Amino acid sequence: MKFASLLLALALPAAALAQAPAPTASKPAQKPASWIDAKTGHRIIRLSDAPGNYALYFNYNAFTPQGDKMVFSTAEGISVVDLKTWGVTPLVRQKIVRLLFTGQKTRTAYYTVAATGKAPTAGAGSDGQREPLELWAADIDTGKARKVIDLPAGQVDTMNADETLVAGQVAARAMPLQPGREGRSGKTDQAEYAANGPDGKPLPFAEAKEVRLNDRLEARIPMEIFTVNLKTGERKVVHKATDWLNHLQFSPTDPGLLMFCHEGPWHKVDRIWTIRTDGTQLTKVHQRTMNMEIAGHEWWSPDGKTIWYDLQTPRGQVFWVAGYDVDTKKRRWYHVERDQWSVHYNTSSDGKTFAGDGGDSEMVAHAKDGKWLYLLTPKAIPDVAGIHAADADQLIAPGTFEPERLVDLSKHNYQLEPNIHFTPDNKWLVFRSNMEGRTGIYAVEIAKAGAAR
Repeated sequence: MKFASLLLALALPAAALAQAPAPTASKPAQKPASWIDAKTGHRIIRLSDAPGNYALYFNYNAFTPQGDKMVFSTAEGISVVDLKTWGVTPLVRQKIVRLLFTGQKTRTAYYTVAATGKAPTAGAGSDGQREPLELWAADIDTGKARKVIDLPAGQVDTMNADETLVAGQVAARAMPLQPGREGRSGKTDQAEYAANGPDGKPLPFAEAKEVRLNDRLEARIPMEIFTVNLKTGERKVVHKATDWLNHLQFSPTDPGLLMFCHEGPWHKVDRIWTIRTDGTQLTKVHQRTMNMEIAGHEWWSPDGKTIWYDLQTPRGQVFWVAGYDVDTKKRRWYHVERDQWSVHYNTSSDGKTFAGDGGDSEMVAHAKDGKWLYLLTPKAIPDVAGIHAADADQLIAPGTFEPERLVDLSKHNYQLEPNIHFTPDNKWLVFRSNMEGRTGIYAVEIAKAGAAR
């Protein structure tokens, strides 16, 4: 599950960033290692296994609008992958920046650096991030970087479709989920969550995580969702609450529509919401109908028409990928078998195919054989003999998935989330894994090796 990222330490002077070196062809990138997965027959390419690399979270845009390049974070700054050659070149050479996303319109990588010239105070960078920041933009082709705007305290999560606004959230005070255990990237190391149960004995990872989430939720810290205009610097408050506000995502097509979540134990919160940037039309996307029903890890379809999410009715028993049409309010649910349940799902750019990154036996599905990367092809369940219920158009449209295994993740430790992304041409899935013993960024070809492409 995503938590607000913890930022930054020292920022280099602006002049140093402005002179960031452009990607160059003078030294061709080393050809990445590749092999055929012995169990699936699909080709895998290792893009990078350098210490400190980090592929963007599954719902952040990492690609250029033309779909030819992808960005990711490194210990040294930000790098670019050419999706035709798989060559990797540096884009921003500065330690401890936070890569945010790429633009929907321009070939730009956006990132933040600390504005204070000193390390953030304790707890900064969580949803209580109090340090001022600077938003920077780097041209993905030339490497030329420029400061866009100063940002107030708070965590910036998303940029709208026409690249005029960023949105974020801020809390009145910080409350780290696991104090004293924050890593270089600012994200709490999930492997270190710890809590005791009612009997005083240590809880397993998943349950300890729930305890820490509930502690933060019950703190009822005042929060705001805000936008900042990238031309004028005007800051506007969109929504105030003592709910734990998180997971902001602008529609990829509607510049004025935001999705956000109420963070916390999923069976306790009404998680998924939308709101206009003027603060109107606050809408709950999913209404729980049974105890222990959960919904979350939501994301937009690429065309901006549908919000998709992981739905379980109830938790850990019956699994769906559920869709909500933001215009018609119609719903479509695809049933997922226990072993195909995934930490995150994602959608191809044409909306025709889904993918899942699987999960281990200790996670919510307790899958016996779930450590795979999956391609999931949706199949509708038609009316029998073409006979329709009178109110069929008002009911949930059900379906199933036809799964195909792409990558054997039997050696992967799922305390690192794979965070899958379809490449814009829908030919590859990019993901993170520690299946070789160290964290790497990989791509797997969706067509089987040797198959007609």
